[in-house]
Amino acid sequence: MPMQEVWGYRPCVWKIILVGVGTVCSGGLLLLLLYWLPEWSVKGTCTHTSLKDAHVLLLRTTDDFRQWFRTRVHVMLAPGKKPYDSLDPDLQSTGQLANQDGGHKIHYFTHHSTKYYWNDKIQNFDLYRGLEDLKVSCKDIHSYHSSGLSKTLQDYRRMFFGENEIAVRVPSLFKLLIKEVLNPFYIFQLFSVILWSIEDYYYYAATIVLMSVISVGTSLYTIKKHHVMLHNMVAAHSVVRVSVCRGNKDFEEAMSTELVPGDVIIIPANGMIMPCDAVLISGTCIVNESMLTGESVPVTKTSLPSSGEDAASTYNVEDHKRHILFCGTHVIQTRFYTGELVTAVVVRTGFSTEKGQLVRAILYPKPTDFKLYRDAYLFLLCLVGVAGIGFVYTVVLNVMNEVPAKTIIVESLDIITIAVPPALPAAMTAGIVYAQQRLKRIGIFCISPQRINICGQLNLVCFDKTGTLTEDGLDLWGIQRAEDGSFCPPESDAAKESLVNSTFVACMATCHSLTKIEGKLSGDPLDLKMFNATGWVLEEATEEETALHNPIMPTVVRPPKPSVHKTNQTSPETQSMELSDLPSCEIGIVRQFPFSSVQQRMSVVVRRLGQKHMDAYLKGAPEIVASLCEQHTVPQSFTETLDTYTRQGFRVIALAHRQLGCKLSWHKVQILSRDLIETNMEFLGLIIMQNKVKQETAGVLHDLQQANIRTLMVTGDNMLTAISVARDCAMVHAQEKVILVEAMPPKDFLPASITWHHTTNPTQTVKDSQTVEIKLGEGINNKQLTLQEQSYHFAMSGRSFAVIMEHFPQLVQKLVLRASVFARMSPNQKTQLVEVLQSIDYIVGMCGDGANDCGALKKAHSGISLSELEASVASPFTSSTPNISCVPNLIREGRAALVTSFCVFKFMALYSIIQYLSVILLYSILSNLGDFQFLFIDIAIILTVVFTMSLNPAWKELVCYRPPCSLISAPLLFSVLTQILTCMVFQVLAFLLVQQQSWYETWTPQSDACNVSRPNLSHSLNVTTPHDPKNIRNYENTTIFYISCFQYLAVAIVFSKGKPFRQPSYKNWLFMLSCIGLYIFLFLILLHPFPVIDSFLQIVCVPYEWRIMMVVLVGGNVAVCFLLEILILDIILWRLVFRSSQGVNHPTETPSAGATQVAIDRWGSFFFSWLFCRRNKLPRVRYMQVALELQDEADWPPRPFSVTYANPQSQISLTPL
Repeated sequence: MPMQEVWGYRPCVWKIILVGVGTVCSGGLLLLLLYWLPEWSVKGTCTHTSLKDAHVLLLRTTDDFRQWFRTRVHVMLAPGKKPYDSLDPDLQSTGQLANQDGGHKIHYFTHHSTKYYWNDKIQNFDLYRGLEDLKVSCKDIHSYHSSGLSKTLQDYRRMFFGENEIAVRVPSLFKLLIKEVLNPFYIFQLFSVILWSIEDYYYYAATIVLMSVISVGTSLYTIKKHHVMLHNMVAAHSVVRVSVCRGNKDFEEAMSTELVPGDVIIIPANGMIMPCDAVLISGTCIVNESMLTGESVPVTKTSLPSSGEDAASTYNVEDHKRHILFCGTHVIQTRFYTGELVTAVVVRTGFSTEKGQLVRAILYPKPTDFKLYRDAYLFLLCLVGVAGIGFVYTVVLNVMNEVPAKTIIVESLDIITIAVPPALPAAMTAGIVYAQQRLKRIGIFCISPQRINICGQLNLVCFDKTGTLTEDGLDLWGIQRAEDGSFCPPESDAAKESLVNSTFVACMATCHSLTKIEGKLSGDPLDLKMFNATGWVLEEATEEETALHNPIMPTVVRPPKPSVHKTNQTSPETQSMELSDLPSCEIGIVRQFPFSSVQQRMSVVVRRLGQKHMDAYLKGAPEIVASLCEQHTVPQSFTETLDTYTRQGFRVIALAHRQLGCKLSWHKVQILSRDLIETNMEFLGLIIMQNKVKQETAGVLHDLQQANIRTLMVTGDNMLTAISVARDCAMVHAQEKVILVEAMPPKDFLPASITWHHTTNPTQTVKDSQTVEIKLGEGINNKQLTLQEQSYHFAMSGRSFAVIMEHFPQLVQKLVLRASVFARMSPNQKTQLVEVLQSIDYIVGMCGDGANDCGALKKAHSGISLSELEASVASPFTSSTPNISCVPNLIREGRAALVTSFCVFKFMALYSIIQYLSVILLYSILSNLGDFQFLFIDIAIILTVVFTMSLNPAWKELVCYRPPCSLISAPLLFSVLTQILTCMVFQVLAFLLVQQQSWYETWTPQSDACNVSRPNLSHSLNVTTPHDPKNIRNYENTTIFYISCFQYLAVAIVFSKGKPFRQPSYKNWLFMLSCIGLYIFLFLILLHPFPVIDSFLQIVCVPYEWRIMMVVLVGGNVAVCFLLEILILDIILWRLVFRSSQGVNHPTETPSAGATQVAIDRWGSFFFSWLFCRRNKLPRVRYMQVALELQDEADWPPRPFSVTYANPQSQISLTPL
């Protein structure tokens, strides 16, 4: 079974009984534990058995998360064992499949909306995807699957494939509620509330219940809204009526939910929303695939080849995408033969379709793998350990003091709820929610909020070129025709009269995939620019006109009529000629071979009106087109001319022509292989398109580079064009070298090889045309500085990347470490590159326009789509701003959110530890904090501070280092531990000092310590207050309460970090007002007590001198907290030790820094690194280790024009003479 490990189990009676008894004895806790841990649940109630005999299956994913799932095995009776088996003729005639005696028992289970069936051959469960499971050729689909299925056979296959629907069930609120409240966090809260209620802490318990209700309600609303939105998106047009072929050209109307792989459906002339994946077997369709690709450009889909070499190839989705109508895409128009219908064979249904897989990825996303969240669980375990120590301490202390058993149980369990704060998850989420709101205000929309934190750790961003770094549209710079084996001078106007009848302009006017939709010309932007440059007109026949003619694709192009009239007026020779005597310029497009990103070309077969023969026109990548042409027609200066244009950043397209034989009929053209047509062509020339770099690109890339974030270009364009754009936008600087990596696969008994071409610095820059000249292999002197001492970049094509991945795996990590330009990359290769970068521990971002980048956008840690279409659902982030300025904004907000998460986590940890210390100290005198004291601390201080300290906006600039990503790191551990130690020292000090005071005594309602020094403070209600059996009112309690309240505020301010990742806290006016207000209130009730407040908070009156002493203790505590956090950690240790360990390329001092300061930093860094044992410590991340290894390799990078062979024992350098 793919991507899953599976084990079989059978229920065991004695284990089930034992679990039942344990559940009753534990009050249901055992059942909860088994619900949270599927592995324990299965192993605790079942015994292991073979998969074939299993009733219950235990599944585990094979990725890094190792998630466990439990599922039941079901059995169904079917006439056959597999969906493609032939049925008994008698059964087909009766049409009854149900209740068949002697039917086969089929074992299956459902997991994540996908059914898996038992396969005797592989002795495992297998997945039936669709018609490609048969591994049939394209010709066989035409021969054996083009007549459709009988109703009985359709019903039989539906038993395996199910209804053709992408069912997004919206769960009921009750079901969502049960699932939500069974979360361990809410169970712990329920336990806490019950415990507090037993202790009569009703107010705080009620507050926690209210918080939980709000949290659960908000969560339920969000989950329900997400399911409803997804359901509505999927349900729209998902169920339609279709015409299904039942054999012998009999068609009947049916619901799309009844379709199964193998059905043949009719695509109506006015189009439809596809309810399934189907491959065209007749006719042609114009399709809008924006739902899948993010690009709303109409795409032409042609019928699957039925003859020739292409028809003999095995059908698969990847190789035959241009013939497949994908589920959810919109068929705009159809074109067909006279009397014939546009038909398609259903190949996939339901969740197996492309749209279904996209919905599954949204319904069942992978967990967010981020070190912060893993460390958070470890930190919580540490708090649980601390709580365990307090639990044992409380039990022993109370037993020694002969406290009643009920009190021992309650107080010992209470210490657990104090050490592990129940409000932690809500507090951690606050910063992310605020960041999401700020992103929304600047036009960045997020569907995966947890990834905002990951954006704060990005250290590499891949960019698509066209539409991302450069303008989306192309402008025609000019054309350069080829005649008699040589180039003519460049021409800027392709629409001039002298070129109207040329084959070059005819190729420009016909070789495209444009179509008219509602009277407007639509199609690929490049095709539109090219066609509009000719000034020609495109006309498509109506459905009524098509019925009068036989040819397929009745599209005609012609020059505008005024040009003919103008020719008649200006040419004396033609003035005497009748219009009918002029050579016709009308050209009909007979067949079209759509553009293929793999083959990098497209072609058409046309016939000029009045001529008996047909012509083939071809356009595509210049290198590909030249290889398909007769060599004598390709100019000798082809390579030099092409390099000249591509180095200047132009996009170059080559054109070619071939006259076909007179005997070739319309029908033969429709079945002819494109390989037979696209050969022995005549080279026509070049079209030069200009693609300008966006105005914002250079500035954004500069900001990212200043922030030590690597930038890469991943494009499908030409190599030299990509390098030119990389230099124009300063991704590759003028003084930096580019090494072209040209890898060749094995050929003629020669192993795979890599040739290394070095390029020198640009020698000339022309601002007007933005040209950059690159000289290959010139000016390189081996006696000069080695390349190790200079900066260099690798550049490679998709073809080279594939060869290196297969034959040079040992070089992959070395190359991607310094590669900056990847050209001619296919969509799959982009995804593969992201995986390689992640394998060496880069945190990778991907920014693309959504056209061919969907896979990479999904795979990257943070995918940013510049398209707002439906495909952006697959990307975590979507920007409404069509340029890359969104990238630094997202990273800044990610860094701010990440730092906020650390601040909140540290504060909540300190809050729990401070309260834990307070309670432990008070337990020693058999006392505790009062109900309203807990309430004041948790509500007035903690919640107010937590939800306001998260409001700091992001810092306006990207600094050159990232925030830490781990809670288990030296800076954070130093910060937390030193603050815990400080708070503990001052609490213990205050606790001991108050007992040493001359007025101190064991407090009773008659105690009157205030009269010792300040008679006017004898307002205390002590005399009238009855004795407190819980011993809340005492001098220790009052002292600890005051000291701890100030400690909460001190650590909140200390931990609320601002620059360089967030705005300073003083700009967060809500947080500042909250802290100032709480400080004023605490100082007021400390120095000028109010009887009402003292009574409410259960505070006793203490002498004024002791109040002043508490102010001194608070001041000392705050001073030490600030000294440790700001001076020691942020300035000394972070600057000299911790930050320098972030990477090999850590920031260096600017030239303006004083020599003395640099020397101090250097020696300080050396001393503290030695002190903390950080000298010669290898970096943890793989890409830094590779960088260090390369520093010791004298022969890296390879020398100019050297050749590296795949044989690991031979690295041969061939240096030219």
